Amino acid sequence: MKLNIAILPGDGIGPEIVEQAMKVVKAVAQKFNHELAYEYGLTGAAAIDKVGDPYPAETHELCMKSDAVLFGAIGDPKFDNNPKAPVRPEQGLLAMRKKLGLYANIRPVETFESLLHKSPLRRELVEGANFVCIRELTGGIYFGEKGRKDNGNTAFDTNTYTREEIERILKLAYEFAGKRNNKLTVVDKANVLESSRLWREVAQEMAPGYPDIKTEYMFVDNAAMQIIQWPKNFDVMVTENMFGDILTDEASVITGSLGLLPSASIGIHTSVFEPIHGSYPQAAGKDIANPIATILSAAMMFEYAFNLTGEGKIIRDAVAASLAEGYVTVDIAEGKSYKTSEVGDWIAAWVEKN
Repeated sequence: MKLNIAILPGDGIGPEIVEQAMKVVKAVAQKFNHELAYEYGLTGAAAIDKVGDPYPAETHELCMKSDAVLFGAIGDPKFDNNPKAPVRPEQGLLAMRKKLGLYANIRPVETFESLLHKSPLRRELVEGANFVCIRELTGGIYFGEKGRKDNGNTAFDTNTYTREEIERILKLAYEFAGKRNNKLTVVDKANVLESSRLWREVAQEMAPGYPDIKTEYMFVDNAAMQIIQWPKNFDVMVTENMFGDILTDEASVITGSLGLLPSASIGIHTSVFEPIHGSYPQAAGKDIANPIATILSAAMMFEYAFNLTGEGKIIRDAVAASLAEGYVTVDIAEGKSYKTSEVGDWIAAWVEKN
């Protein structure tokens, strides 16, 4: 099978972690006799520095002609510390999501037996936790009308959703729940927000069409508490853009490290696969960043973009082996730690040998 991939390393540790993921992708392609074609593109602060645009037209064209996008991270302190910057790296990410029609972000939350003690939560709470967060990605407050008035002293951001946007993401969430444990939790703030009332109204209309799936509704503040208190009670969670952004980062502590969690953004055009963490500029160039989330994002790429479950599984098995062996970076190491590049080499070699 021909695998046509766009590679967007981005900023900070992005290039380093993407390099490790590509080592593993190449090993898998060779092992399973796939033809691998890939091309690099600019995005984020790196793109602003070179062409003045965080998501250049050339990068968009590359993404559109590819079968999948493997993405690193964006963000740079020189923009974070300048609230008046006219162009920001994060605008590139939002533009990519909008132009590619990436309306759903899929974030699995899964624990690893060898790392249960790394979680700040008690072992009995997190052992066996395995759920999926589905975040609506192209609507809501991040894309609504925004601005300033009263000479800049009053600011506003508008949270807007259409019925069609909500139906689309709920349909996907029900499909995921049907392939898992037949339970869907719809998270909103319907006691306060009109946009959330529309979410709940649409969900209540759709629920009878999925009689085999148990649908429950939960306010976002309650969900934030229950993710920590009873993470094993969740199967598939679906919510709007900003709530999903916050809750998925909160859920990441269950595994013990942000560096372990992958994600997929899927929708109308080419799907994007990326780690959930940011660009971690303090670690850039030091060969210490954890590449596992990006490597697991590559596993999701094989599974979702190419429907190659065996290829995804061998990557997951290789990651599990590296964790069990303690061949990991400093953020999760117990004793000796290994460099980013060494972990990438080890996982790629495991794929080749097994």
